[in-house]
Amino acid sequence: MKTALVTGANRGIGLELVRQLKHRGYQVIAVCRESSPELDQASVRIESGIDITSAEDLKALTGRLADIRLDLLINNAGLLRNSSLAGIEDELDGWRAQIEVNSLAPIRVTSALADKLGSGAKVIVITSRMGSIADNTSGGHMAYRMSKAAVNAATVSLAHELKERGIAVGLLHPGYVRTGMTGNTGHIDPDEAAAGLIARIEELSLDTTGSFHHANGEALPW
Repeated sequence: MKTALVTGANRGIGLELVRQLKHRGYQVIAVCRESSPELDQASVRIESGIDITSAEDLKALTGRLADIRLDLLINNAGLLRNSSLAGIEDELDGWRAQIEVNSLAPIRVTSALADKLGSGAKVIVITSRMGSIADNTSGGHMAYRMSKAAVNAATVSLAHELKERGIAVGLLHPGYVRTGMTGNTGHIDPDEAAAGLIARIEELSLDTTGSFHHANGEALPW
């Protein structure tokens, strides 16, 4: 049985990834700061109390998973806060928090769990097309865009570094999904987004490592 670990697993896209991966036969480890009634009902292993921006918590997570080998690591946890040119000084803590969660945390989590990934494993970063410079036709959400552009760049480097170990890395945009992060607005529901993401994960290989795709299969510009 393959083992998958999903961060930000207590709601939204993360919760749906947990459910659908379990249905596909994975042993799933759901990582979150706090569980939820929905996650509790998913009948998977839950590792709660983990703040992915905390070195101490990541060390604790690694210790809890001492005997685990991972076939799939999905860095799903994300943060969206208001950010604007006029409001930057008042919003600066929110800008920094988005960099911590969206840019640094996926790399920190992957680094902490790297020894648990063997040849044939896959690492996924759930990013956003809002991190695409070429695709930015509207402006706005500066901090979120910056954080996703940064993680996109770092993940391509990660793909080069892990390729020699036989580990494929993918950047995936789930679409505009109706979740708490988007104020329950969007074009699709979390279950549809998760299904598309899993299809792209299954397609990912060492030949396509470091690529940036929409959950619907569209290749996205940088």
